[in-house]
Amino acid sequence: MNLWLTIRVALRALAANRLRSSLTMLGIIIGVGAVITMIAVGTGAQARVEDQINSLGSNLIIIVSGSVTSGGARMGSGTSLTISEDDAQVVMREIPEVIAAPALRGGVQIVAGNTNWSTGMFGVTPEYPEVRQWSIVSGRGFDAGDMSGAAKVAVLGQTVANSLFGDTDPLDQVIRIRKVPFRVIGVLERKGQSLFGQDQDDVILVPLTSARKRVLGGLHAKQRAVNTIWVKVRQGYDMKAAEDQIRDVLRQRHRLQQGQGDDFYLRNLSEVLQAREASSRILTLLLAAVASVSLVVGGIGIMNIMLVSVTERTREIGLRMAVGARGRDILTQFLVEAVTLSLVGGIVGILLGAGGSLAIGHFAEWRTELTASSIVLATGFAAVVGVFFGYYPARQAARLSPIEALRYE
Repeated sequence: MNLWLTIRVALRALAANRLRSSLTMLGIIIGVGAVITMIAVGTGAQARVEDQINSLGSNLIIIVSGSVTSGGARMGSGTSLTISEDDAQVVMREIPEVIAAPALRGGVQIVAGNTNWSTGMFGVTPEYPEVRQWSIVSGRGFDAGDMSGAAKVAVLGQTVANSLFGDTDPLDQVIRIRKVPFRVIGVLERKGQSLFGQDQDDVILVPLTSARKRVLGGLHAKQRAVNTIWVKVRQGYDMKAAEDQIRDVLRQRHRLQQGQGDDFYLRNLSEVLQAREASSRILTLLLAAVASVSLVVGGIGIMNIMLVSVTERTREIGLRMAVGARGRDILTQFLVEAVTLSLVGGIVGILLGAGGSLAIGHFAEWRTELTASSIVLATGFAAVVGVFFGYYPARQAARLSPIEALRYE
């Protein structure tokens, strides 16, 4: 018997028992749908983490003030500003592969007409938008003249712009920061939430010199200390090597002796990205593994039904063998039936999984990403399940004795 005829016989056998075939496929349908949906959820979570990392900027190292010792007691991190603008300039001079942008921050109340808003203010240099990969969607950024003259100009984040001006164009509008008038010269593109759930768009940028002399005042006006230095490493340059070089430069600048602890902290965001990506991959694999249990259960269901089918069709098998069918023909027929059940169930499961992914994304407002690899993986696994769990019943059918089969009641 040729293969095509065997396939036709197998398909007719399945069509003759539509209800049983449908119930047999149910396990595969649910399994494939669950695998695709869970992988879509995990992949969406991973993509969301990557977007949050990228919103901070790529190849970033953040330098923040460390702890200092006073009267024999070690103070907490950031209790004293131990890094300065000069540190940023020296880092750029000593390490050509990096761009450094110092930043001085403080909480402020902004007033525009009859509206006010409390937000975070950052005093920055013209390099800051480039380092943070933060484009200006309207207006302009700061230039050297703004820095040297401590100009009273500001660039608003999207949240601040919407809160103060709504649908009105904020450019050239005057706002007051701690009673000091500033003119809006630009609006930043939307960044969204950070890794820590903070709204990155709820911010206002002013020249670093303006923040120090006109807004923050006090000690800030007399020293060049800053809260943070953002360092962007050139694409292709080793992040770990850059981190080690920055540490060496700052230790020399701060005259720290060998064995003495750093008075600053370096945060390599590439390491954070790798850790987050690893955890997201583990989550995706875990979800897929849990969902795959459904496929195994569906395969067991196929094996049970096929065993019942072999018992019910014993006389039919004996008759086919009596007229010349060989054992491998019977084996092929039952394997075709098992694989067909798995593949048809897999196709329906793909539709179910795609619909489930869209439903979760819409109703739960959770990002999901349906990938071709997850569809191929789930469908291929379903076919393997059909062969694996269909082989034993098929083998049992192929090993039947024609005489005993014909005598079966």
